[in-house]
Amino acid sequence: MTNSSNKDAYDEVFANLEKHNKWFENSIPLIASENIPSPAVREAIISDFGNRYAEGWPGERVYAGCTYIDEVEIRCMDLAKKLFKSEFADVRPISGVVANLAIYSAFSNPGDVMIAPSIPAGGHISHGKKEHSGTAGLVHGLEIEFFAFDSEEMNIDVEKTKAKIEELKKQGKLPKIAMFGGSVFLFPHPVKELADFLKAHNMHINYDAAHVAGLIAGGEFQDPLREGVDTMTMSTHKTLFGPQGGLVLAFEKDAEAVKKATFPGLTSSHHIHHMAAKAVMFAEALEFGKGYAAQTIKNAKALAVTLNDLGLKVLGEKKGFTQSHQAVVNVLDYGDGGKIEADLEKANIIVNRQLIPGDIKAKRHYMHPGGIRLGTSEVTRLGMKESEMKQIASFIKNVIVDKKDAKDVAKQVAEFRKNYQKTQYCFDNKLGAYEYVKLRYVYQAATFRSFLCLVLMVPHVSFLIWVFEPWLWALSV
Repeated sequence: MTNSSNKDAYDEVFANLEKHNKWFENSIPLIASENIPSPAVREAIISDFGNRYAEGWPGERVYAGCTYIDEVEIRCMDLAKKLFKSEFADVRPISGVVANLAIYSAFSNPGDVMIAPSIPAGGHISHGKKEHSGTAGLVHGLEIEFFAFDSEEMNIDVEKTKAKIEELKKQGKLPKIAMFGGSVFLFPHPVKELADFLKAHNMHINYDAAHVAGLIAGGEFQDPLREGVDTMTMSTHKTLFGPQGGLVLAFEKDAEAVKKATFPGLTSSHHIHHMAAKAVMFAEALEFGKGYAAQTIKNAKALAVTLNDLGLKVLGEKKGFTQSHQAVVNVLDYGDGGKIEADLEKANIIVNRQLIPGDIKAKRHYMHPGGIRLGTSEVTRLGMKESEMKQIASFIKNVIVDKKDAKDVAKQVAEFRKNYQKTQYCFDNKLGAYEYVKLRYVYQAATFRSFLCLVLMVPHVSFLIWVFEPWLWALSV
């Protein structure tokens, strides 16, 4: 007999999964590090690949049963190389953090120094110090120094960074790795301006493209592999619209070092179903990525400009607010980032709080920082354009500035979302973007249809059942 408490817990999980999907159907998702995958990507994720192991390189597996896995993985690597015009691609990292760890492992040793953006200047925790539980320091034992940052330009200060590196050299702390990229990423980083200088100091240059990979792939941001970096890492689910996962791109000279760091160094099973889904996404990005990237940036600019015109303090005004999928808003006139994030969530507007320049000096904590970060990657995938960004900005103002009732705004948001329920920039979008798919009842429904055929014995009943499929499905569950 089934333990009722166990079945209750089982049912509760599925109930919450369905509630989540329904919530996002009626919300405005503006998390810059998220996106919505296509139905095809979702199909790949639920395939039997997710139950298998494929340790090693295609054709050199530790396990049998990899015939089709090898074919998909080879195709996945080929698509990634074509998309980014790269000599080498390792599609096995299971996240952007693991991709970064592969670079640390391949090109440095514990105790070496790495220079990277600080977190208040847009850096990612995977680039951070041990005392902040940053991956580079805590896991690989790197000592971290920070690029000089210009808060008005919202970018790395080239000349001050050169001066800092010369000083570090005098101190015997010359960095082994230079890490571009980050989490707040409004403008292209000065790779071309610094690459020759960094290489003259024997640094390995990596570019963490986790946030902007889709914009790079679409030819709308910058091109790090042609601007002087040695390797490029990324996650595959931000401005790229794939499954959660990672990717390392490199030149052939560094291929073996990356391969060994990824396996056996950092992964055993590399989440093969996600690898297959990456392949699907790379094909979509090759077909639709340029249009998507261009519209994503247009949307971010429109959102930033409108918010600024409505009286909110959007960072980066000197340079036109943004050249990426992001906009960052200083909300200290109305509360802190944590409070504003919570207020917007009640109105079904999903954003994240964000540390901004000056927060650490002012002793503001990451739970209650001075800003919020907005991203247009997901709303663009839903088919929204500049006019919709103006409406979204108005909703945000209603909550932050005008202090309107969140429930009333949430109703307006739900009405607004009715026209944006399908995933765009993909080959097949018949399934709703957040439509919940139940696999638990497929057998039950099929059994019910068979039962009708046997009992009724109506000629051509299969045709009738096909006609009334939606009704039969509902009745069976």
